[in-house]
Amino acid sequence: MTGLELSRAFWEEYGRPMLDEKFPEYAERIAAGLVGHGSECFGFDDEISRDHDYAPGFCLWITEDDEYLIGFRLFRAYASLPAEFRGISLKQSSAMGGGKKGVHTISEFYSAYTGCGGAPETWQDWFYTPSFYFAEATNGEVFTDPLGEFTRIRKMILNGMPSDVWRKKIASKAIAMAQTGQYNYMRCTAHGESGAAQFALCRFAQYSAEMIFLLNHAHAPYYKWLLRAMRKLPILGDRADLLEKLLVSPAESKQKAVWIESLCADIAGELVRIGLSPSLGDYLEPYAYAVNNTIENSEIRHLHVMQD
Repeated sequence: MTGLELSRAFWEEYGRPMLDEKFPEYAERIAAGLVGHGSECFGFDDEISRDHDYAPGFCLWITEDDEYLIGFRLFRAYASLPAEFRGISLKQSSAMGGGKKGVHTISEFYSAYTGCGGAPETWQDWFYTPSFYFAEATNGEVFTDPLGEFTRIRKMILNGMPSDVWRKKIASKAIAMAQTGQYNYMRCTAHGESGAAQFALCRFAQYSAEMIFLLNHAHAPYYKWLLRAMRKLPILGDRADLLEKLLVSPAESKQKAVWIESLCADIAGELVRIGLSPSLGDYLEPYAYAVNNTIENSEIRHLHVMQD
């Protein structure tokens, strides 16, 4: 049973009845689900993951007004739920994972990811907040949200990135891919700097994955889940296999350079297809400047093209 399945089952058997019995006048104002930090919230947990933070539980999200009225009672009611469910109890809590389940105000939950108690409010918030925070704020499942406020903010984070910020990030990834993969990887190899070449290759792989998330209008998760999550994307998601091959294959550098060029050609083709740039060959640096020139907000457009 995955963490999400365990959480939903625990909610249905104990959580929902607890709200109906002890908080009937507020049950239609409380959202429940499992969202946030951890592999189980992405649906990526397995047997290895269950050595920590694997336990029955879920999140309850309430407004600040309701927290003032019932927060303490709700916290105590949640704490009184069974510590073991279907033979599963918490074995070990990690320092980073502990405390994500339980009662939270909506603003408290989102503040941990966006810094502003809800969806980003300015283009700077969108531009400078790491994408994995947005991914964690919108992963998992919302089991119920009768009030709709938690889901409203969730949808804004999923779909609300300003077009100019999106274009700037694409431009930045394009030039970073060109620099690390198409230019520096083979140069480092030619210089005999094999370690530096590997650094370039790793950076190229990460920039490429993040570019593909952007092209899908999706938020890229933490690096260790990048390739797994990428495989689910409809646009170029299947190139995750190529990126994994670049990272782990013992193939010679010349062969890896061919794979790099193949992926860059795919990215260039997609930029042309969606109208962000005319066809400019397969080297991605010119595409970075072409995309940057489409940005309407002059403050964003005049940021350094590699700034992200």
